[in-house]
Order: sequence, then C-alpha cells, then structure tokens
Amino acid sequence: MSSMPAGGNRILVVLLVPLFMSLMSVSVVNVALPAIETGLQATSADLQWVLAGYALSFGVVLVAAGRAGDLWGRKPLFIAGILLFTAGSLASGLAVDPLMLNLSRVLTGLGSGVLNPQIIGIIQNVFQGRARGRAYGLFGTVVGLGVAIGPTLGGVIIGALGPEWGWRTTFLINVPFGILGAVLTALWLHPPQRVRRPGSRRSLADLDPVGAVLLAAAVIGMMLPFILPGTWLLLVPAALLLVLWWLWEAGMRFRLPQTGRAPMVDPALFRIPSFSYSTVATAFLLGAMPGLWAVQALVTQQGLGLSALAAGLTSLPTAMAVMVLSPWIGNHVHRRGPLFVLLGALLGIAAVGLSMIAFHQIASGAWPYWTLAACLFLFGPAQALLMTSTQVLTMHEVPLHAAGAAGGVSQTAQRVMTAIGLAAVTGAFYASLTASGAGGGHAGDSTAPAPGSPVAVSYGEAAETALLVVIGLLAVTLLAGVLDFLRRYRNGTLSLED
Repeated sequence: MSSMPAGGNRILVVLLVPLFMSLMSVSVVNVALPAIETGLQATSADLQWVLAGYALSFGVVLVAAGRAGDLWGRKPLFIAGILLFTAGSLASGLAVDPLMLNLSRVLTGLGSGVLNPQIIGIIQNVFQGRARGRAYGLFGTVVGLGVAIGPTLGGVIIGALGPEWGWRTTFLINVPFGILGAVLTALWLHPPQRVRRPGSRRSLADLDPVGAVLLAAAVIGMMLPFILPGTWLLLVPAALLLVLWWLWEAGMRFRLPQTGRAPMVDPALFRIPSFSYSTVATAFLLGAMPGLWAVQALVTQQGLGLSALAAGLTSLPTAMAVMVLSPWIGNHVHRRGPLFVLLGALLGIAAVGLSMIAFHQIASGAWPYWTLAACLFLFGPAQALLMTSTQVLTMHEVPLHAAGAAGGVSQTAQRVMTAIGLAAVTGAFYASLTASGAGGGHAGDSTAPAPGSPVAVSYGEAAETALLVVIGLLAVTLLAGVLDFLRRYRNGTLSLED
C-alpha cells in the first residue's frame, strides 16, 4: 500500500484540468456545428474537417510524443502541449473563415496529442500502489466528464450567448484555463527524475524518426476512411505501413546492442498480457461510447424534435455517476481490478440493451422521454468500472522508462477505435434510416416529428440497429476482460497487490 506522495493533490490538478479540456473539445464541438455552419458560411466538407482535423492530429503524434517525454522529460513536453492546445483554441475562437478554423483545430489536436501521454507517464512515475489507483480513478472521472458533459456545456453556452458568440466561446473557454494550467504546471509539477535505460541517449535519432513517420502515416490511413467517406482505399497502404512499422521497430530492437538506440515502441511491450488485453478493452469501449451518444443526440433532436440542450442533459446523469464512482473504484482497483472489468462490461451491455428498448418505446409514444436518461444512467457505473480499472491494468507491468511510449500506444489505439466505432455505429444508424425512407426533423421546427409519429418510429428503429453495433463493440471489451481474468485466475494474480 502506498500513500499519496507530497504535493500529489496539486500534481493531479495540473494533470487533469488539461486532460478535461482536451477531451471536452472532442464532444463540445458537435453541438456547435450548426452555429459554425451559419456563422462562417461553412460547407459540409468544412464541417467534416472541424472534427477530422482535431482527431487526426491528436492521434498521429501520441506515440512519438510519449517517447519524447521518456527521453527528454515529461514536464517540458506537457507544458508545450498545453500551450499548443491553448493557442489552437484561441485561434479557433477568433477564426474568420473555415480554413482558419480547420488549421486552428489541427494545432489544437497536436497540443492534445503532445500533452496526453505525458499525463499517463507522470502518474506512472509519481504515484505508487493504491495512490496510483486513486490517481487513475480521478483520471477516469475526468475522461467520463470530458466526453459526457461536452454536449451539455455546449448547449448551455450557445443557449446563453447566442449562436455566433456561443460557438466561439466553446473554443475560447479553454484559453484562460490553458494559461493557468501552464503556469501552475511550471510551479507545482516536480516529477521524480525519469527512468531511462542505462547508456541511453537523447538525440533526435534516439526518438526513432523513421518509426515515428511510419506509424503516423499508418494511423492517418486507418483513421481517415472512418472520418471522411470515400477514402476507403487508404486502408490498403495503411495496413502495409503498419507492417513496415512493426518490422522496423523489431529491427531496431534487434540492433539495440550494436547501435545503442532503442525503438520508439519496443515490440516486447505487446508481450505483456496485462498491457495488451487492457489496451484492447479500453479501445473498444471508446469505440462504443461516441457512437452511443451520437445516436442519442440524433434521435432526441431529429427524431423526437427536442432541443440540443435536452440531448445534452440526457447524458448528465451518466456523467455524474462516473464522477461519483470513479474515485471509489480507484481506491479498490488494486484488489478487484480484473473483476471490475468484467462487471463493467456486463453492466455496459445491459445498459445499452435497456436503452434499445427505451428508444423503441419512447419513439412509439409508450414511454416518457426521461426513461432514456434512466436507462443510459446505468452506463455511468459501467464506464467508471471500465475506464479506471483498465487504465491501471494497462500500465501495471509497464517499465517506467517506457511509460510515455506505452501510454501513447494505448491512446493511439483508443483514437483509432473511436473513429472506427463512430463510423460503424452512425453508419448502421443512417443505413437503417435510409431503408425506412424517413426524413429528418429539426429541433424547434413547428413541423418537427413527435413521439408516435412515423418519423419518430423510424428513428427509434434505426437507434435499435445502431445500438446492436455498440453491443458488439462492448462484447470485445468483455472478451478481453474474460481472457485476462482467466489468465490471472490461473496464475493467482487477481489482486494486483499479490
């Protein structure tokens, strides 16, 4: 058992506030897209890049940034990431045309990609034992709040300030927090000296630039087809680049005794079962979550004719459950982490199954709308159990000198699966909707569909189809958890304190 280190609470503040901002920026912009379209006269392609630019730049730099933190220290990289993120947010809020906005979103994503793996590396380095579990419990809280509360916050801001200043404020709100975060990081964050391999150097060549470029290109090729339709052929070169990257990293590892240069990602990392199983579990969870909330927002606004604020408030009970439960789970994860993963996956599947029934009943007019929030509320405990536990299990056996790169690999898998899962879930939704011949309603329109109308029923059926895909993604999370649980049961290591 390990107690909280000196200054641990202040360290968590400076780590988790930027994490919250970077994750909220993924979800808050969804609510702001209609206002951006009107304010900047943006086309549908422009709006796609508002989302895609951030997601792509976020995903491509994670592993290289984590490796750079391992080599040159995580504090300076973390501050640099905060400043990049803040500059991008400022430029986004002041954008005068779609091109400026999209370039600014790329800069914001780069900042997120640089700062995020440093958070995991610093937690891994500073906190030990149960204190690390508590830290990751708060990490899970922030992840859940950042993803779930973004639409609610966006709806409130736009409702209060109006469309023009509302969408700009969803970006500008990050600026004062970013500046404060950079200052407090400089003052409060004093992580222990990083752990590096004996004899390792810190030149640019030691960053493994060839491996970094190959992986970045492969990640772009894997994510882009699921963000921008019509780019499916990119999956072929992406697969080839991924194989080349793996062969290059294996070759770097083989030549390490002669060159003294370690690969950006040591292939041995994937032979750590806890890392591999938990990375898969987390990635498929984050593949399921955005699609679930996207479908909920679409049905609420276009199928039932309710407001963006109503759609956002539906996710609030789920976010509150994550906030309340994650710290408790973090305190107990070292004793029951593998079991928590199983319980979380089963509860998540049950919550989505109940939500399928709720969508059907609400769309037909049989149930009141609030029952959807009640069913989705159960996803909060599931998310708290999974996010907190898998994060601890992912990093539990990773060597400290590789913590940044490992965190980058794990988060890259999450970003890729987020893109794939969102495309798969929304694709199933729209395919079902098109097959039914339903038209789209609009919140606030006097002709908007209402529960019991043919359009609402079609949207409810489309939601049922899409949520089957969500359940399929969560089933992979459950399978990874079962395999890891059985492995640990045979080895007598169900408790991480054993």
